[in-house]
Amino acid sequence: MATRLFLRLYLDDETWLGPGKVQLLEQVGRTGSISAAGRAMGMSYRRAWLLVEAVNGMFDRPVVTTQLGGRGGGAAVLTPWGRELIERYRRLEQAAARAGSREIAALQRRRRRSRAGAPGRGDAAR
Repeated sequence: MATRLFLRLYLDDETWLGPGKVQLLEQVGRTGSISAAGRAMGMSYRRAWLLVEAVNGMFDRPVVTTQLGGRGGGAAVLTPWGRELIERYRRLEQAAARAGSREIAALQRRRRRSRAGAPGRGDAAR
């Protein structure tokens, strides 16, 4: 696995937007369903719904709108602001990766290569 940079944008002490929430929004856009988006990411409908509601509550306008189910089931739609939010977040990610590329490369060169059974991957003792 290559070294990767993750961006978490803190809007305040209790509100943040990160790669998981953005990926969930992208899945909602692809599937038209919070339930299907959650399944695609291996999470329950309730968890997906709570995350979508959390993102909706972060801003002055909704990111996702929903229609109640019926015979054909409900629907979830990214709003224009939702699409813009995803685009802005992805541009921030790209800018951060570009800005940090030299430092990331330097860290990667100094990285200890783990051996089978040896500490190295996520070992909290080091």
